[in-house]
Amino acid sequence: MQDNTILIIGSTGKTGARVHRLLEQKGYKTRGVSRSTTPSFDWTDPGSWHACLAGVTSAYVTFQPDLAVPEAENTVREFVAEAKAAGLKHLVLLSGRGEDGAVKAERVVQQSGLDWNIVRASWFAQNFSEGFMLDGILSGEMVLPESDTREPFIDVDDIAEVAVAALTKPQLRNRLFEVTGPRAITFKECIDAIAAASGRTIQYKPVPVESYINQLKAHGLPEDIQWLMRELFTVVFDGRNTPVVNGVEEALGRPATDFNEYVKKTLQTGVWDATAQVINAY
Repeated sequence: MQDNTILIIGSTGKTGARVHRLLEQKGYKTRGVSRSTTPSFDWTDPGSWHACLAGVTSAYVTFQPDLAVPEAENTVREFVAEAKAAGLKHLVLLSGRGEDGAVKAERVVQQSGLDWNIVRASWFAQNFSEGFMLDGILSGEMVLPESDTREPFIDVDDIAEVAVAALTKPQLRNRLFEVTGPRAITFKECIDAIAAASGRTIQYKPVPVESYINQLKAHGLPEDIQWLMRELFTVVFDGRNTPVVNGVEEALGRPATDFNEYVKKTLQTGVWDATAQVINAY
């Protein structure tokens, strides 16, 4: 059992939950926090930060809603100052590829005087199974902004393993790991792969970005999320992130997981079984 407690901010999220689980499996003491935990952690409430930071020396940090939002840089700066005052020594930040706001937040961490790591990730493969695109997969019609941009979608399990390596291996400190999948593919190719593996018909329906945002608005999504989705699909998803990089191999000594492997293991969970989802709703 390791003596130092590792803080996981966003421990109920896609990466945070996995980081938390992997650390516990390896025998590390952990403190997973989010808005729903006790103590709770809320990025919009700096008063909630102190109790979460007390007595920890390392932290895995995910920012909500996204480091791309304009206020992220200042919020991260305030958090880093409080973390240093509380005795934090090492911070691992999850960041997003191709986001100007994220680069500003990364720089705050890198210049903080703390030991640091940045895990800068491409789009998550798990958005198709645990995120905002799951409903489209289950309904058989995936409506997305029109784009033929290729993206090297990354398996979130890979991100979690890289983060845990950064947290637990001193020789990896003070390094940025840019992580992607091993090949770049389009949204349509992703959906076709899921359809073929699941034996279902899933139509890809591309629409203009503004039509997509208007649909989000009609469904009651907050304005900050509407802004973020427009930013992601019009700026971040412009082809700048198409090149594949080898951050997973640099950190773990193995290749990144291919999208088809992600599909294969996700299929076994039953999450894309539309019939089962309907039955479970009753």
